[in-house]
Amino acid sequence: MKFTDLPLRPELMAGIEDAGFVDCTPIQAAALPHSLDGDDIAGQAQTGTGKTACFLITAFTRLLESNQEARPGHARAICVAPTRELALQIADDAFLLGKHTDFCISTIYGGVSFDKQRRDLERGIDLLIGTPGRILDFLRRRELRLDKCEVAIVDEADRMFDMGFINDLRYILRSLPPKEERQTMLFSATMSFSVQEFGYQFLNKQRE
Repeated sequence: MKFTDLPLRPELMAGIEDAGFVDCTPIQAAALPHSLDGDDIAGQAQTGTGKTACFLITAFTRLLESNQEARPGHARAICVAPTRELALQIADDAFLLGKHTDFCISTIYGGVSFDKQRRDLERGIDLLIGTPGRILDFLRRRELRLDKCEVAIVDEADRMFDMGFINDLRYILRSLPPKEERQTMLFSATMSFSVQEFGYQFLNKQRE
């Protein structure tokens, strides 16, 4: 399957071409026809298989189609990653794929000052990428709201479980609209019983 076979908006297709993507990887070919149709996704995928592009293309498509505006203190889509390094890597891919949109993309993570991250949130974010602890900090300070969030992504879920972020993840996802009112995508290198149980709780009739 090629990306040109998929029903993608021109501004998003331009970003895909900038990235040099032509043929879909197996995870993209399996997931994108369903995720672009609005289905929730639970995908088992290792790093380097193209999963990041898969969930970013889906999220950007949903945001473009909904045509809502980012509100101050709100995020329209959120991606939760286990580490700062992964969050920054996802952000790099997001800036490339979203280059021809006017989306506001931002990252929040620990180890740096709150001030710049707070200023970004104050103007409203289309796609927020962050680590669980820092997302939780802003939620508890009421400087971030997720009640209007349209898309939620959990990347490398098994690593987050191993790192003890399960309760933080639950808190974050419970801050979102009901699962019937958002699209949720979960990716994990392994699908342990704990990850599957988490998916059943927070995903709505997901594809696997």
